[in-house]
Amino acid sequence: MSDTAAMSVPRPCDLLVRADAAVTQDRDRRVLTDAAVAVKDGLVLEVGGQAELEAGYEPEQRLDLSGKLLLPGLVNGHTHLPMTLLRGYADDLPLMDWLEKHIWPVEFQLTDDLLDTGARLGCAELIRTGCTAFLNGYFHEHVTGQAVIDCGMRGVLGEGFFGFPSPLFPTAEDCWNTIRNLETRFENHPRLRTAVTPHAAFTVPPEELAASFALAEELDIPWQIHLAESPTETAVCLDKYGKRPVALLQEHGLLTERTTLHHCVDVTDEEIALMAETGVNVVHNPASNFKLASGMSPVQKMLEAGVTVGLGTDGASSNNQLNMFREMGLAALMGKVRAEDASAVNAQAALDMATLGSAKCLGWPELGRIEKGCPADMIALDLGFPNLMPVFNHVSHAVYAATGMEVCMTMVAGEVLYLYGEFRTMDVISLKTKAREAAKWVCNAAEK
Repeated sequence: MSDTAAMSVPRPCDLLVRADAAVTQDRDRRVLTDAAVAVKDGLVLEVGGQAELEAGYEPEQRLDLSGKLLLPGLVNGHTHLPMTLLRGYADDLPLMDWLEKHIWPVEFQLTDDLLDTGARLGCAELIRTGCTAFLNGYFHEHVTGQAVIDCGMRGVLGEGFFGFPSPLFPTAEDCWNTIRNLETRFENHPRLRTAVTPHAAFTVPPEELAASFALAEELDIPWQIHLAESPTETAVCLDKYGKRPVALLQEHGLLTERTTLHHCVDVTDEEIALMAETGVNVVHNPASNFKLASGMSPVQKMLEAGVTVGLGTDGASSNNQLNMFREMGLAALMGKVRAEDASAVNAQAALDMATLGSAKCLGWPELGRIEKGCPADMIALDLGFPNLMPVFNHVSHAVYAATGMEVCMTMVAGEVLYLYGEFRTMDVISLKTKAREAAKWVCNAAEK
Protein backbone atom coordinates (compact mmCIF):
# COMPACT_ATOMS: atom_id res chain seq x y z
CA MET A 1 0.00 0.00 0.00
CA SER A 2 1.38 3.44 -0.90
CA ASP A 3 1.75 6.26 1.57
CA THR A 4 -1.21 8.09 0.08
CA ALA A 5 -3.58 5.13 0.14
CA ALA A 6 -3.53 5.14 3.92
CA MET A 7 -4.29 8.83 4.27
CA SER A 8 -7.69 10.12 5.30
CA VAL A 9 -6.81 13.75 4.63
CA PRO A 10 -4.29 15.25 2.22
CA ARG A 11 -0.84 16.02 3.61
CA PRO A 12 0.77 19.41 3.02
CA CYS A 13 3.72 19.73 0.65
CA ASP A 14 5.61 22.64 -0.85
CA LEU A 15 5.23 21.65 -4.48
CA LEU A 16 3.42 19.11 -6.63
CA VAL A 17 4.94 18.54 -10.08
CA ARG A 18 2.89 16.85 -12.81
CA ALA A 19 4.29 15.56 -16.11
CA ASP A 20 3.28 13.26 -18.94
CA ALA A 21 6.00 10.84 -17.88
CA ALA A 22 8.87 10.50 -15.42
CA VAL A 23 12.08 8.49 -15.76
CA THR A 24 12.78 8.02 -12.07
CA GLN A 25 16.17 6.24 -12.09
CA ASP A 26 15.10 4.65 -8.82
CA ARG A 27 16.21 1.17 -7.75
CA ASP A 28 13.74 -0.43 -10.15
CA ARG A 29 14.39 2.09 -12.96
CA ARG A 30 10.65 2.83 -13.09
CA VAL A 31 9.29 4.92 -15.95
CA LEU A 32 5.89 6.33 -14.97
CA THR A 33 3.21 7.82 -17.19
CA ASP A 34 0.81 10.52 -15.97
CA ALA A 35 3.41 11.07 -13.28
CA ALA A 36 3.57 13.35 -10.26
CA VAL A 37 6.17 14.20 -7.65
CA ALA A 38 5.45 15.72 -4.23
CA VAL A 39 8.23 17.91 -2.79
CA LYS A 40 8.79 19.27 0.71
CA ASP A 41 11.82 21.00 2.23
CA GLY A 42 13.81 20.38 -0.93
CA LEU A 43 13.30 16.61 -0.84
CA VAL A 44 11.09 14.20 -2.74
CA LEU A 45 8.16 13.12 -0.54
CA GLU A 46 6.63 10.70 -3.01
CA VAL A 47 6.62 9.73 -6.68
CA GLY A 48 3.56 8.19 -8.31
CA GLY A 49 0.51 8.70 -10.47
CA GLN A 50 -1.11 12.09 -10.81
CA ALA A 51 -4.54 11.06 -9.49
CA GLU A 52 -3.02 9.34 -6.49
CA LEU A 53 -0.77 12.24 -5.47
CA GLU A 54 -3.42 14.88 -6.16
CA ALA A 55 -5.67 13.05 -3.72
CA GLY A 56 -2.93 12.57 -1.16
CA TYR A 57 -1.30 16.01 -1.01
CA GLU A 58 -2.29 19.64 -0.61
CA PRO A 59 0.55 21.63 -2.20
CA GLU A 60 1.39 25.26 -1.68
CA GLN A 61 2.34 25.40 -5.37
CA ARG A 62 1.77 23.29 -8.45
CA LEU A 63 3.98 22.96 -11.52
CA ASP A 64 2.11 21.61 -14.53
CA LEU A 65 4.50 20.05 -17.03
CA SER A 66 1.93 18.64 -19.43
CA GLY A 67 3.56 17.37 -22.60
CA LYS A 68 6.89 17.06 -20.79
CA LEU A 69 9.20 14.25 -19.65
CA LEU A 70 10.56 14.52 -16.12
CA LEU A 71 14.08 13.26 -15.43
CA PRO A 72 16.53 13.46 -12.52
CA GLY A 73 18.95 16.34 -12.81
CA LEU A 74 21.99 15.15 -14.74
CA VAL A 75 25.30 15.05 -12.87
CA ASN A 76 28.51 16.17 -14.56
CA GLY A 77 31.24 13.96 -13.10
CA HIS A 78 34.22 15.91 -14.44
CA THR A 79 34.59 19.49 -15.53
CA HIS A 80 36.70 22.63 -15.12
CA LEU A 81 33.96 25.22 -15.01
CA PRO A 82 35.87 28.51 -15.55
CA MET A 83 37.44 27.06 -18.71
CA THR A 84 34.37 28.35 -20.52
CA LEU A 85 36.59 31.43 -20.95
CA LEU A 86 38.84 29.37 -23.25
CA ARG A 87 36.08 27.78 -25.33
CA GLY A 88 37.36 27.69 -28.92
CA TYR A 89 40.63 29.40 -28.04
CA ALA A 90 42.98 26.50 -28.85
CA ASP A 91 41.27 23.86 -30.96
CA ASP A 92 42.40 20.86 -33.00
CA LEU A 93 45.58 20.11 -31.07
CA PRO A 94 46.87 16.97 -29.32
CA LEU A 95 46.63 16.85 -25.53
CA MET A 96 50.18 17.78 -24.50
CA ASP A 97 50.59 20.59 -27.05
CA TRP A 98 47.16 21.91 -26.13
CA LEU A 99 48.01 21.98 -22.41
CA GLU A 100 51.63 23.09 -22.37
CA LYS A 101 51.74 25.61 -25.21
CA HIS A 102 48.29 27.16 -25.08
CA ILE A 103 46.12 26.45 -22.03
CA TRP A 104 48.49 26.61 -19.06
CA PRO A 105 50.22 29.89 -20.10
CA VAL A 106 46.86 31.68 -20.18
CA GLU A 107 45.34 29.95 -17.15
CA PHE A 108 48.12 31.06 -14.85
CA GLN A 109 47.25 34.70 -15.62
CA LEU A 110 43.53 34.45 -14.78
CA THR A 111 42.16 36.75 -12.08
CA ASP A 112 39.35 36.07 -9.63
CA ASP A 113 37.02 38.37 -11.59
CA LEU A 114 37.65 36.42 -14.77
CA LEU A 115 37.26 33.10 -12.97
CA ASP A 116 33.92 34.33 -11.63
CA THR A 117 32.71 35.15 -15.13
CA GLY A 118 33.84 31.75 -16.41
CA ALA A 119 32.22 29.88 -13.54
CA ARG A 120 28.90 31.70 -13.98
CA LEU A 121 28.95 31.05 -17.71
CA GLY A 122 29.47 27.39 -16.93
CA CYS A 123 26.62 27.33 -14.43
CA ALA A 124 24.30 28.95 -16.96
CA GLU A 125 25.17 26.37 -19.62
CA LEU A 126 24.75 23.47 -17.21
CA ILE A 127 21.39 24.74 -15.95
CA ARG A 128 20.15 25.36 -19.49
CA THR A 129 21.03 21.81 -20.58
CA GLY A 130 19.63 20.02 -17.56
CA CYS A 131 22.61 19.49 -15.28
CA THR A 132 22.07 20.15 -11.59
CA ALA A 133 25.38 19.07 -9.97
CA PHE A 134 29.02 18.77 -11.00
CA LEU A 135 32.48 17.73 -9.84
CA ASN A 136 34.92 20.54 -10.53
CA GLY A 137 38.67 20.79 -10.70
CA TYR A 138 40.33 24.18 -11.05
CA PHE A 139 41.98 26.84 -8.91
CA HIS A 140 40.70 29.63 -6.65
CA GLU A 141 37.73 27.33 -6.13
CA HIS A 142 36.15 29.67 -3.59
CA VAL A 143 35.20 31.77 -6.62
CA THR A 144 33.35 28.90 -8.28
CA GLY A 145 31.78 28.09 -4.92
CA GLN A 146 30.21 31.53 -4.67
CA ALA A 147 28.89 31.24 -8.23
CA VAL A 148 27.27 27.92 -7.32
CA ILE A 149 25.68 29.40 -4.21
CA ASP A 150 24.26 32.33 -6.17
CA CYS A 151 22.86 30.31 -9.08
CA GLY A 152 21.34 27.54 -6.95
CA MET A 153 23.23 24.50 -8.29
CA ARG A 154 25.19 21.81 -6.45
CA GLY A 155 28.94 21.48 -6.80
CA VAL A 156 31.93 19.58 -5.47
CA LEU A 157 34.90 21.94 -5.51
CA GLY A 158 38.36 20.57 -6.23
CA GLU A 159 41.31 22.94 -5.78
CA GLY A 160 43.65 21.74 -8.51
CA PHE A 161 47.41 21.55 -8.07
CA PHE A 162 50.55 20.39 -9.82
CA GLY A 163 53.91 19.38 -8.39
CA PHE A 164 55.47 21.92 -6.04
CA PRO A 165 56.64 24.60 -6.40
CA SER A 166 54.21 25.75 -9.06
CA PRO A 167 52.71 29.03 -10.29
CA LEU A 168 49.74 28.28 -8.00
CA PHE A 169 51.40 27.02 -4.80
CA PRO A 170 55.03 27.57 -3.70
CA THR A 171 54.88 24.61 -1.31
CA ALA A 172 52.70 21.60 -0.58
CA GLU A 173 51.70 23.08 2.77
CA ASP A 174 50.37 26.19 1.00
CA CYS A 175 48.14 23.91 -1.08
CA TRP A 176 46.99 21.78 1.86
CA ASN A 177 46.05 24.93 3.80
CA THR A 178 44.06 26.23 0.85
CA ILE A 179 42.15 22.94 0.62
CA ARG A 180 41.50 22.91 4.38
CA ASN A 181 40.26 26.50 4.25
CA LEU A 182 37.97 25.67 1.32
CA GLU A 183 36.47 22.75 3.22
CA THR A 184 35.94 24.91 6.32
CA ARG A 185 34.43 27.73 4.30
CA PHE A 186 31.71 25.58 2.70
CA GLU A 187 31.35 22.68 5.16
CA ASN A 188 27.89 23.75 6.32
CA HIS A 189 26.48 24.65 2.92
CA PRO A 190 23.87 22.11 1.77
CA ARG A 191 24.78 22.40 -1.92
CA LEU A 192 28.57 22.53 -1.77
CA ARG A 193 31.22 19.95 -0.96
CA THR A 194 34.95 19.69 -1.65
CA ALA A 195 37.47 17.21 -3.03
CA VAL A 196 41.25 16.91 -3.11
CA THR A 197 42.36 17.33 -6.72
CA PRO A 198 45.92 16.59 -7.90
CA HIS A 199 46.16 17.17 -11.64
CA ALA A 200 47.65 13.90 -12.89
CA ALA A 201 50.18 11.17 -12.20
CA PHE A 202 52.61 12.71 -14.68
CA THR A 203 52.43 16.25 -13.21
CA VAL A 204 52.42 15.48 -9.46
CA PRO A 205 55.20 13.29 -7.98
CA PRO A 206 54.08 10.08 -6.23
CA GLU A 207 55.06 11.25 -2.74
CA GLU A 208 52.94 14.37 -3.17
CA LEU A 209 50.04 12.29 -4.51
CA ALA A 210 50.26 10.15 -1.37
CA ALA A 211 50.37 13.21 0.89
CA SER A 212 47.31 14.67 -0.83
CA PHE A 213 45.45 11.39 -0.40
CA ALA A 214 46.24 11.46 3.31
CA LEU A 215 44.67 14.93 3.40
CA ALA A 216 41.53 13.59 1.71
CA GLU A 217 41.35 10.88 4.35
CA GLU A 218 41.85 13.42 7.12
CA LEU A 219 39.01 15.60 5.81
CA ASP A 220 36.93 12.56 4.73
CA ILE A 221 36.33 13.92 1.23
CA PRO A 222 36.79 12.47 -2.29
CA TRP A 223 40.16 12.34 -4.03
CA GLN A 224 40.09 12.83 -7.81
CA ILE A 225 42.76 12.78 -10.53
CA HIS A 226 43.17 12.65 -14.31
CA LEU A 227 44.53 9.19 -15.08
CA ALA A 228 45.55 7.19 -18.17
CA GLU A 229 44.05 9.87 -20.40
CA SER A 230 46.19 8.92 -23.40
CA PRO A 231 49.05 6.65 -24.48
CA THR A 232 51.30 9.72 -24.31
CA GLU A 233 50.60 10.08 -20.60
CA THR A 234 51.38 6.40 -20.09
CA ALA A 235 54.70 6.84 -21.88
CA VAL A 236 55.62 9.80 -19.65
CA CYS A 237 54.81 7.80 -16.50
CA LEU A 238 56.84 4.85 -17.72
CA ASP A 239 59.77 7.13 -18.48
CA LYS A 240 59.61 8.94 -15.12
CA TYR A 241 58.68 6.14 -12.75
CA GLY A 242 58.93 2.86 -14.65
CA LYS A 243 55.24 2.15 -14.11
CA ARG A 244 51.96 2.68 -15.94
CA PRO A 245 49.57 5.20 -14.29
CA VAL A 246 47.21 2.65 -12.68
CA ALA A 247 50.09 0.62 -11.26
CA LEU A 248 51.73 3.80 -9.96
CA LEU A 249 48.64 4.70 -7.96
CA GLN A 250 48.21 1.13 -6.72
CA GLU A 251 51.81 1.05 -5.49
CA HIS A 252 51.08 4.02 -3.24
CA GLY A 253 47.71 2.81 -1.97
CA LEU A 254 45.70 5.38 -3.92
CA LEU A 255 43.12 3.09 -5.50
CA THR A 256 40.20 3.01 -3.05
CA GLU A 257 36.48 3.76 -2.93
CA ARG A 258 37.43 7.37 -2.11
CA THR A 259 39.18 7.65 -5.50
CA THR A 260 37.65 9.04 -8.68
CA LEU A 261 39.72 8.60 -11.85
CA HIS A 262 39.03 10.81 -14.86
CA HIS A 263 39.29 9.45 -18.43
CA CYS A 264 40.97 6.01 -18.11
CA VAL A 265 41.39 5.68 -21.87
CA ASP A 266 44.67 3.76 -21.96
CA VAL A 267 43.92 0.91 -19.53
CA THR A 268 44.41 -2.83 -19.90
CA ASP A 269 42.06 -5.66 -18.95
CA GLU A 270 44.23 -6.39 -15.91
CA GLU A 271 44.04 -2.75 -14.83
CA ILE A 272 40.26 -2.76 -15.23
CA ALA A 273 40.06 -5.82 -12.99
CA LEU A 274 42.20 -4.02 -10.40
CA MET A 275 39.97 -0.95 -10.60
CA ALA A 276 36.91 -3.12 -9.96
CA GLU A 277 38.60 -4.94 -7.08
CA THR A 278 39.64 -1.72 -5.33
CA GLY A 279 36.26 0.00 -5.80
CA VAL A 280 37.49 3.14 -7.54
CA ASN A 281 35.12 5.34 -9.53
CA VAL A 282 35.80 6.28 -13.14
CA VAL A 283 34.44 9.26 -15.08
CA HIS A 284 34.17 8.81 -18.85
CA ASN A 285 34.65 11.94 -21.01
CA PRO A 286 33.89 10.89 -24.60
CA ALA A 287 33.71 14.30 -26.33
CA SER A 288 36.99 15.50 -24.85
CA ASN A 289 38.71 12.19 -25.61
CA PHE A 290 37.50 12.37 -29.21
CA LYS A 291 38.49 15.99 -29.70
CA LEU A 292 41.99 15.56 -28.28
CA ALA A 293 42.37 12.22 -30.13
CA SER A 294 43.23 10.61 -26.80
CA GLY A 295 41.47 7.38 -27.72
CA MET A 296 38.32 5.49 -26.75
CA SER A 297 37.86 4.34 -23.19
CA PRO A 298 36.85 0.65 -22.86
CA VAL A 299 33.69 1.56 -20.96
CA GLN A 300 31.74 -1.65 -21.66
CA LYS A 301 34.57 -3.72 -20.20
CA MET A 302 34.55 -1.52 -17.09
CA LEU A 303 30.79 -1.89 -16.68
CA GLU A 304 30.98 -5.65 -17.12
CA ALA A 305 33.78 -5.81 -14.54
CA GLY A 306 31.63 -3.92 -12.03
CA VAL A 307 33.47 -0.60 -12.06
CA THR A 308 31.33 2.42 -11.19
CA VAL A 309 31.39 4.64 -14.28
CA GLY A 310 30.15 8.21 -14.35
CA LEU A 311 30.03 10.71 -17.18
CA GLY A 312 31.60 14.13 -17.59
CA THR A 313 32.12 16.83 -20.16
CA ASP A 314 35.63 17.87 -19.12
CA GLY A 315 36.22 21.60 -19.61
CA ALA A 316 34.62 23.72 -22.30
CA SER A 317 38.03 24.21 -23.89
CA SER A 318 38.43 20.54 -24.75
CA ASN A 319 34.82 19.66 -25.54
CA ASN A 320 33.63 22.52 -26.37
CA GLN A 321 30.31 22.10 -24.57
CA LEU A 322 29.08 21.39 -21.07
CA ASN A 323 26.08 19.53 -22.43
CA MET A 324 25.45 16.22 -20.70
CA PHE A 325 22.82 15.15 -23.23
CA ARG A 326 25.41 15.24 -26.00
CA GLU A 327 27.79 13.39 -23.68
CA MET A 328 25.26 10.59 -23.10
CA GLY A 329 24.76 10.09 -26.81
CA LEU A 330 28.48 10.08 -27.52
CA ALA A 331 29.15 7.68 -24.65
CA ALA A 332 26.70 5.18 -26.08
CA LEU A 333 28.01 5.52 -29.64
CA MET A 334 31.67 5.40 -28.65
CA GLY A 335 31.00 2.40 -26.44
CA LYS A 336 29.52 0.44 -29.33
CA VAL A 337 32.42 1.21 -31.66
CA ARG A 338 35.04 0.48 -28.99
CA ALA A 339 33.42 -2.87 -28.15
CA GLU A 340 32.49 -3.64 -31.76
CA ASP A 341 29.07 -4.51 -30.40
CA ALA A 342 25.84 -2.57 -31.12
CA SER A 343 24.39 -3.68 -27.78
CA ALA A 344 27.29 -2.27 -25.75
CA VAL A 345 26.75 0.83 -23.56
CA ASN A 346 23.02 0.83 -24.23
CA ALA A 347 20.72 3.78 -23.55
CA GLN A 348 19.97 2.76 -19.97
CA ALA A 349 23.67 2.33 -19.24
CA ALA A 350 24.43 5.79 -20.64
CA LEU A 351 21.67 7.38 -18.56
CA ASP A 352 22.88 5.51 -15.48
CA MET A 353 26.35 6.93 -16.05
CA ALA A 354 25.03 10.50 -16.30
CA THR A 355 22.94 10.18 -13.14
CA LEU A 356 23.61 7.42 -10.62
CA GLY A 357 27.19 6.73 -11.72
CA SER A 358 28.27 10.36 -11.68
CA ALA A 359 26.52 10.91 -8.35
CA LYS A 360 28.67 8.18 -6.81
CA CYS A 361 31.78 9.72 -8.40
CA LEU A 362 30.90 12.97 -6.60
CA GLY A 363 30.57 11.11 -3.31
CA TRP A 364 26.91 12.22 -3.32
CA PRO A 365 25.02 8.98 -4.08
CA GLU A 366 21.54 10.30 -3.22
CA LEU A 367 21.65 12.49 -6.34
CA GLY A 368 20.72 11.33 -9.84
CA ARG A 369 17.34 9.81 -9.00
CA ILE A 370 13.75 10.86 -8.38
CA GLU A 371 13.04 8.80 -5.30
CA LYS A 372 11.47 9.29 -1.89
CA GLY A 373 13.88 10.96 0.51
CA CYS A 374 16.30 12.10 -2.20
CA PRO A 375 16.95 15.74 -3.15
CA ALA A 376 14.30 17.22 -5.44
CA ASP A 377 16.74 17.85 -8.31
CA MET A 378 14.75 17.41 -11.52
CA ILE A 379 14.64 18.52 -15.13
CA ALA A 380 12.01 18.36 -17.85
CA LEU A 381 12.23 17.78 -21.59
CA ASP A 382 9.59 19.24 -23.89
CA LEU A 383 8.23 16.27 -25.85
CA GLY A 384 6.67 18.64 -28.36
CA PHE A 385 9.97 19.05 -30.22
CA PRO A 386 9.89 17.25 -33.60
CA ASN A 387 13.02 15.24 -32.80
CA LEU A 388 11.25 13.75 -29.76
CA MET A 389 8.21 12.51 -31.68
CA PRO A 390 6.80 9.88 -31.51
CA VAL A 391 7.73 8.35 -28.16
CA PHE A 392 8.28 4.60 -27.90
CA ASN A 393 10.98 4.57 -25.24
CA HIS A 394 11.61 7.55 -22.96
CA VAL A 395 15.11 6.48 -21.96
CA SER A 396 16.09 6.02 -25.60
CA HIS A 397 14.83 9.50 -26.42
CA ALA A 398 16.80 11.06 -23.57
CA VAL A 399 20.05 9.46 -24.74
CA TYR A 400 19.81 9.24 -28.53
CA ALA A 401 17.28 11.88 -29.64
CA ALA A 402 17.50 14.78 -27.19
CA THR A 403 20.06 17.53 -27.74
CA GLY A 404 19.73 19.34 -24.42
CA MET A 405 17.96 22.28 -26.05
CA GLU A 406 14.63 20.63 -25.28
CA VAL A 407 15.20 21.19 -21.55
CA CYS A 408 12.42 23.51 -20.41
CA MET A 409 12.78 23.23 -16.63
CA THR A 410 15.69 22.76 -14.24
CA MET A 411 15.14 22.42 -10.50
CA VAL A 412 17.50 21.96 -7.55
CA ALA A 413 16.27 21.20 -4.03
CA GLY A 414 12.74 22.04 -5.11
CA GLU A 415 13.70 25.49 -6.43
CA VAL A 416 13.14 26.15 -10.12
CA LEU A 417 16.31 27.65 -11.62
CA TYR A 418 15.19 27.70 -15.25
CA LEU A 419 11.73 27.58 -16.76
CA TYR A 420 10.65 28.06 -20.37
CA GLY A 421 13.62 30.22 -21.38
CA GLU A 422 13.86 32.22 -18.16
CA PHE A 423 16.88 31.96 -15.87
CA ARG A 424 15.47 32.65 -12.43
CA THR A 425 18.69 32.87 -10.43
CA MET A 426 21.09 34.42 -12.94
CA ASP A 427 21.46 37.68 -14.85
CA VAL A 428 22.47 36.28 -18.23
CA ILE A 429 22.29 39.69 -19.94
CA SER A 430 25.14 41.17 -17.91
CA LEU A 431 26.95 37.83 -18.18
CA LYS A 432 27.05 38.21 -21.96
CA THR A 433 28.79 41.57 -21.62
CA LYS A 434 31.37 40.13 -19.22
CA ALA A 435 31.99 37.21 -21.56
CA ARG A 436 32.83 39.57 -24.43
CA GLU A 437 35.24 41.47 -22.19
CA ALA A 438 36.85 38.22 -21.10
CA ALA A 439 37.42 37.19 -24.70
CA LYS A 440 39.46 40.36 -25.29
CA TRP A 441 41.51 39.61 -22.17
CA VAL A 442 42.28 36.05 -23.36
CA CYS A 443 43.54 37.35 -26.70
CA ASN A 444 45.85 39.81 -24.96
CA ALA A 445 47.07 37.22 -22.44
CA ALA A 446 47.90 34.78 -25.22
CA GLU A 447 50.31 37.30 -26.73
CA LYS A 448 52.34 37.69 -23.52
